[in-house]
Amino acid sequence: MGQMWHPDDYLEALYRSIKPEFRFRAQSEAEWGVWRSELKERLAASLGGFPDNAADLQPKLVEEVDCGAYVRQRVELVTFPGLTMPVYVLVPARRDGRLPAVVACHGHGYGSKEITNLRPDGVSAAMEPGYQRHFAVELAKRGFVVIVPELLGFGDRRTKAEADGDGYSSCHEISTYLLQLGLTMAGHRVYETIRAVDYAARRPEIDPERIGCMGISGGGLVASFAAALDERLKAVVVSGYVNTFRASILSVHHCVDNYIPGLLRYAEQPDIVGLIAPRPLLVESGTDDPIFPLSAADEACGQIAAVYRLLGEEEKFARDTFEGGHVISGAQAYDWLLRWL
Repeated sequence: MGQMWHPDDYLEALYRSIKPEFRFRAQSEAEWGVWRSELKERLAASLGGFPDNAADLQPKLVEEVDCGAYVRQRVELVTFPGLTMPVYVLVPARRDGRLPAVVACHGHGYGSKEITNLRPDGVSAAMEPGYQRHFAVELAKRGFVVIVPELLGFGDRRTKAEADGDGYSSCHEISTYLLQLGLTMAGHRVYETIRAVDYAARRPEIDPERIGCMGISGGGLVASFAAALDERLKAVVVSGYVNTFRASILSVHHCVDNYIPGLLRYAEQPDIVGLIAPRPLLVESGTDDPIFPLSAADEACGQIAAVYRLLGEEEKFARDTFEGGHVISGAQAYDWLLRWL
């Protein structure tokens, strides 16, 4: 008898009752332009808004290590007033003129060290690659300057209490704090990634017209949302994230940092990722990804492809559907970035 009290049907009906205001329906390039402009504005507002005046980055070199194929620097940047972010910068040892760059956004784990082949204590080691497969190092080996932000809440950017207690992350603590203030963790991470692009564009080794980004999982959210808002990101790879909100964060247990209040009133996830068009975009999807299901990834990619098709830019959207789970593939991603950057 108690079964009638389960809220499942009610929640499903709520989702189906919402008709996102900016669901992609454009029939012409002119309509696409209006849709894109209005959704970008709404997305930035939903994330909590960004500062009107960007803080001076005040870059400070913290360390520099010769890793053979590349030099690894760690640089401190001011992102928001009163908030600093460390980034790793991997600079290829062999270079001729200005190089393309990629902002590499890590997923859940122990932060930027995890994708730069470092242990949590920052010491180089022959580490098992894990689900992120040291993709920042793989990019550097292929000739990219790689900027690796330490996303808020991970690694050295956990709260003091979490760091002292060896907590996995501070996603919950920081996300809920920001939400109560009308802000979001996603908004902070996206804005700080945009500040990392500001920094990349100023580096003398980097061609500012050839900056891209790549991210997996939570870092895929950051990479795709940042690219949706910042057109300086000229080519994008998103791994283990592109899906629908309905089939992923509304159906499978996810970290609170994925949630942006009210966003579904304006757009489903493929609408947001579709803002990247007509710039080159490659999506990686594992056939056995348990938290971003393949069937919904197929649905989302079909909707994104429609944006590229409307603009006559079909060749700039690609898909790597690989046998595997929630991991970086890389089978097409690195060559894709080399092609477009």
